[in-house]
This record gives sequence, C-alpha cells and structure tokens, in this order.
Amino acid sequence: MYAALWRILPGPWWVRVLILVILAAAVVYALFTYVYPWVSTYLNPQEVTVE
Repeated sequence: MYAALWRILPGPWWVRVLILVILAAAVVYALFTYVYPWVSTYLNPQEVTVE
C-alpha cells in the first residue's frame, strides 16, 4: 500500500516526503479539531478513583 502511494505522488523524493508530511499534519489536525471532540460527546467515562 505504501509503495503504491509512493508511486502515485509526483516529483522527486524530497517533494514526496514533503507532501506526506503535510498530509499527515492535516490528518492529525482534523482528528484533534473535529473527530476527537465529536467522539468525546458519545464516550462518557465515569469518575473512578484509584486508591
């Protein structure tokens, strides 16, 4: 799968790496901004005290 992704990206290797870093940062940003807050409304952890 990663080899196929690497082959379809344009440019030399450093451009491909830059594109992948930007895509990874966009995915992390989207997860923290939209996905995790949405999921936290459905997951309601109970207050647990560990002694």
